Amino acid sequence: MNIVIIEDERVVAEDLEFSINQLINGPVSIVQLHSVKEAVVYLKNNPSPDLIFSDIQLGDGLSFEIFIAVTVSAPVIFCTAYDEYALDAFKANGIDYILKPFTTQTLERALQRYEELKKLFSADQGPQYNALLEMLADRGTQKSSSVLVYHQDKIIPIKLEDIALFYLANEVTNLLTFSGKTFYPNKNLDELEKLCGNYFFRANRQFLVSRKAIIDVSSFFSRKLSLNLNIAFGERVVVSKGKASQFLNWLAKA
Repeated sequence: MNIVIIEDERVVAEDLEFSINQLINGPVSIVQLHSVKEAVVYLKNNPSPDLIFSDIQLGDGLSFEIFIAVTVSAPVIFCTAYDEYALDAFKANGIDYILKPFTTQTLERALQRYEELKKLFSADQGPQYNALLEMLADRGTQKSSSVLVYHQDKIIPIKLEDIALFYLANEVTNLLTFSGKTFYPNKNLDELEKLCGNYFFRANRQFLVSRKAIIDVSSFFSRKLSLNLNIAFGERVVVSKGKASQFLNWLAKA
């Protein structure tokens, strides 16, 4: 059985590959791909696999873009952190999903549906990826419900509502919760900005701040804005004058 895993989080991809190998009896060949671009190139130049596991939100776009660019006859099971968001649409299009963080049980159920999905994909009417892409492409208003972080040997989902801000320190992305805990997501701030939706604002290159963390705003030197936060944080978070108007519009609507 030939399986392709499309997942930009390499630790998650490795865990998924290990779990698949544990559950399937018989020879299995698994290829990991980590971006939209890499997946398009691979699927255009290699025989179609038997089954694809794919994250939705990749670092360089939505995975639906892959299946629009390349005709794929294999069934696709999406691995997603979305909570109830668009899941009915996946089912309506003959596509299965497993929620992150997946368990052995949910993965086993998804593999049991493989033959059923295979029949659906061999039919004349395949999944409508264009429609799903249109529904999910507005990432400014839609967001994931959690961010995955890596702590010791575990992958932990941190709910967006529990996150006060993301920030860069020595070029490392940090996640600070309202309870004062710090974690290290395996994504840069550009990727997190797309993932988190419009309830977070990119104050500058260094900070991505939750609306829930902002008490009020003070004028700062040279028409910049200084954010007063409801958490203990040792650095001043400043919105540049070029973003000040955009920030105030966001603050009024968020």
